[in-house]
Amino acid sequence: MPDDALLTSLLAAVHSSPDDVPLRLHVAELLAERDRLPEALSQVTHALTRAPGDPGAVALLQRLTAAIARPVEPPPAPSTDGFDWQQAESQVEDVPVPEFAHEPHPDPVTEDVERPTLRLADVGGMEHVKQRLELALLGPLRHPEMAKAFGTSSSGGLLLYGPPGCGKTFIARAVAGEMGAAFYEVGISDVLDMYTGSSERNLSAVFDAARRNAPCVLFFDEVDALGQKRSHLTHSSSMRNTVNTLLAELDAGRNEGVFVLGATNHPWDVDSALRRPGRFDRMLLVLPPDAPARAAVLRHHMRGRPVDGVDVERIVRATEHFSGADLAHLCATATERALADSVRTGTLRPIGRADFDAALREVRPSTGPWFATARNVVAFANTDGSYDDLAAHLKQNRRL
Repeated sequence: MPDDALLTSLLAAVHSSPDDVPLRLHVAELLAERDRLPEALSQVTHALTRAPGDPGAVALLQRLTAAIARPVEPPPAPSTDGFDWQQAESQVEDVPVPEFAHEPHPDPVTEDVERPTLRLADVGGMEHVKQRLELALLGPLRHPEMAKAFGTSSSGGLLLYGPPGCGKTFIARAVAGEMGAAFYEVGISDVLDMYTGSSERNLSAVFDAARRNAPCVLFFDEVDALGQKRSHLTHSSSMRNTVNTLLAELDAGRNEGVFVLGATNHPWDVDSALRRPGRFDRMLLVLPPDAPARAAVLRHHMRGRPVDGVDVERIVRATEHFSGADLAHLCATATERALADSVRTGTLRPIGRADFDAALREVRPSTGPWFATARNVVAFANTDGSYDDLAAHLKQNRRL
């Protein structure tokens, strides 16, 4: 039977048995051999929809996306025998060179790599968080021989979770500074793309850039958006493939020197496969800033502004459960009040106690709704003990 006739019969068999994953993968291989890459990619996508995480399907998906992304070889230049190059150049010598034509195009992947100068000492308060980071990540890095003697390592990933605005990104950047490593922050817009296969290629490019810049802290902000539960994605094969690619990249044996951190406000929406050993296998609860941290945040945001008679400790006592973002908003609100009064009178008036009193009546902590959801999770979805730290905090703060 001719090859094309055989392939036509196999495609008809796939249509009759859409759940036959091995058959789909075999057909995808044959299509790829005939350079029918988009059709092969479609077959692999359908296979992963029916068998998420299938190793053969994931490997074939990566191979196909890499082949599609590979630039096409230009056709050979036509023969120029008898062509008068001097005359041709004289015809275009007056054409102006386009602006920026010789400037290199920035690489969207590597442009965001930075080297932070922050250290954990720059993070006010939060001693519990610093201690956990030291035990889980920084200690083994600083003492590799001792870690080896105890059979431990810093491999795998660390997932920071907690209410929004509590400094998870700031802490991740401080960890990179503490390690003297490059820091690459990845958001959902850096990965997701409207075209089939582009999101997977973008995610692979992110990991490739991190490996080239090792040692590197690869930080996924709002990781629940990229790694959400695949059971919620039954009607989005593209997002399922993105999650599968993330799992495959985290499992790759080429991540030496790449330390993966993730941050999320909704860890209960993260796919359970991402929580397995070697991936985000450790979780760290980042709570609203404690009293020393609130004092540091307030002083930071009031630095350089005219202040008179402001009792920071009094504000600290009045801002329990405020996130770092709430405290920044509180300072901005008090500043706006003093500025408006100064503009009205024409005389600069420093920010005072009355401005903060008025701001405290206006600005309320934003963490309440998050803790309301978290309380339900602790009560009904903590069978494996993942949220014991959160349960202990809620037990101590029953008013949350």
